[in-house]
Amino acid sequence: MLVQAFRSHWLRWLILSAGIISLVAGCATSPLGRKQLMLFSNSDMEQMGISAYQEMKQKQPLSTAPEVNQYVNCVANSITSTLNSDLQWEVNVFKDDTANAFALPGAKIGVNTGLLTIAQTPDQLASVIGHEVGHVLAHHGNERMSIQAAQNTGLTLANVLAASSDSQLGQMSLGLLGLGAQFGVTLPFSRKHESEADLIGLNLMAKAGFDPRQSVVLWENMASASNGQQPPEFMSTHPANATRIRDLQAHMNEAMNLYQQAQAAGIKPECKRS
Repeated sequence: MLVQAFRSHWLRWLILSAGIISLVAGCATSPLGRKQLMLFSNSDMEQMGISAYQEMKQKQPLSTAPEVNQYVNCVANSITSTLNSDLQWEVNVFKDDTANAFALPGAKIGVNTGLLTIAQTPDQLASVIGHEVGHVLAHHGNERMSIQAAQNTGLTLANVLAASSDSQLGQMSLGLLGLGAQFGVTLPFSRKHESEADLIGLNLMAKAGFDPRQSVVLWENMASASNGQQPPEFMSTHPANATRIRDLQAHMNEAMNLYQQAQAAGIKPECKRS
């Protein structure tokens, strides 16, 4: 009777939590119109982003090459100038051979030196930086943390229920729930975030006067550099390169219209790579 009552209490608690989460999720919408789960405040996310950025600057050496910093800052500032915000974005180049970049809440951007071997032109670099800024604009970090918190609630409940029984079925259910959370929620949402950031970034680079068609060339470069080592898409946090290229091409007409408007308005970034 005690076990049954305990289970009943936790099930009622989970249903109540799910109802609250649903209400919160309905209050947030991504720039592309998708409903989002947001459990953290913007100020909390900004503080976490600033703290993480400062820690990274302490641990990872920065490039001191003036021409490299000037080039990356030119591209990044051109992207952020399209935003309706008075925020001053901090941009740094990190000495790291991996082809990566990131943007964090709190107006922080980082670009690894290794990315410059893949993003070979200002337009291609703008595609990456636009993508990373797109993550921030869509509050994907908040959404990922919120999803993780919701999953942890469900996994905690499953653990309690599994522990209340000696059957192997209970433990098996817990394992399956963990696996389902990874492949059924976390990874698909990560891929959804990447796809959204691709399209937001495509528009940002076009508005900033960068040729959006170069985003396709960038991912062709990425595909060549990966040498076919990308995991199957359903097991990856990122869409397959071919999927990204197809989605970008499907939205290219809209981006080209924005690009042509920028060109007509005289918006032509002069970011020269040495």
